[in-house]
Amino acid sequence: MISVRYIVADVDGAVAFYQDNLDFKVDKHNPGKFAALLRGEFTLYLSAPGAGSGGQAGGDPRPGGWNRFMIVTNELDVLIERLRRAHARFRGDISDGGAGRAILLEDPSGNVIELFEFKKV
Repeated sequence: MISVRYIVADVDGAVAFYQDNLDFKVDKHNPGKFAALLRGEFTLYLSAPGAGSGGQAGGDPRPGGWNRFMIVTNELDVLIERLRRAHARFRGDISDGGAGRAILLEDPSGNVIELFEFKKV
């Protein structure tokens, strides 16, 4: 199993964002402090700054940054439009590189999710 931990400013708001927009399911949720969300074999751990060991590791963790996980989709444009209607924030526009197209989505705390679509052959 693969997992990632994000530090988020609002755990409950982040849970709603990932559930409503990116099809994550709640596995565990301690309101205001921690959540574990599932999407297939992937687990996303969300921690409030200073809450529990994950919210304290390394000193003084804060949301944001450029590290990210990637969600692969076959309908990038449809997903982007749905997220825009939900007032989601993006970093830049769609990039088109050799293997496919991508755009960076920000969760409510500024953590990045890469949305990626392989080129259709």
